[in-house]
Order: sequence, then structure tokens, then C-alpha cells
Amino acid sequence: MLKVALSTVLLFVITVGCKDDYEPYAHVTFTETGTEIENTSSDIEGDVVGDGGSTTEVYTWNNSRTTVEFNMDITAVKGGSFNLTIQDADGVEVLNETLVVGQGDDSRSGVSASGTPGDWTVTVTLVEFNGDGSFSVNPGN
Repeated sequence: MLKVALSTVLLFVITVGCKDDYEPYAHVTFTETGTEIENTSSDIEGDVVGDGGSTTEVYTWNNSRTTVEFNMDITAVKGGSFNLTIQDADGVEVLNETLVVGQGDDSRSGVSASGTPGDWTVTVTLVEFNGDGSFSVNPGN
């Protein structure tokens, strides 16, 4: 009986100790692919993953066109939200899309509003995100 009680106490101490050290995480990865041809924009692809954490990651990308085509999706998600915001070279917001777990579709795609060519800012924000997903941003027409 004493052996069982000591084992239970030891298990409780280990469980409590580990729980205090746990920090939820969220991570965004950007990958830029393109060609060496002058005056053409590259594509951006990325992955998002989290275990209940929150993060915001910003990427500067040269877009020689006035719009972008985008795609974003979440899979195997248990909670949270995934936001994709894009600003043109003048800092004007041309896209702001959010996927929220359990609300609406788990993917979204389309074309941004028109903006000024140049260095655009792509911002990905994960809030209490628990799962994984992906996104892509390509120069529009």
C-alpha cells in the first residue's frame, strides 16, 4: 500500500512540475521561390503550426504587379485563428483574411484589392493556434 501511495505522489510531482514549464508555441515559415528574370515577382509559400500559442511574423516581398492571388488553409486544427494581411508599397492594406477554427470554411483563396507595385508587407498572425496550415501569395495579373 505504501509503495502505491509513493508512486502516486511521485507521478503527481512529475506531472505538476512539467505542466508549469510548458509554453504554448506557434511558428510561421516563409519560403520565397522565383526566377532570375528581371522585373518579375517571386511567389511566397509558407507553413503555420502551433500548439495553442500566438505569434506574428512579417515578411517584405517585392511585387511588380498591382494585385496578388492568395490561398490559405488550415488542417488538423483544434483551435485558434490564422490571419493573412498584405499591405502594398504605400502601406495601404490590400488584403485582410482570417480563418477561425469552427467558424466557416477551413480554406480561402482569391485576389487582393489593387495596390502600388514595389515592396509589399506580408503579415501572418496566429492567435491561440493549435494545428497546422499553409498559405501562398503570388503576383496577380
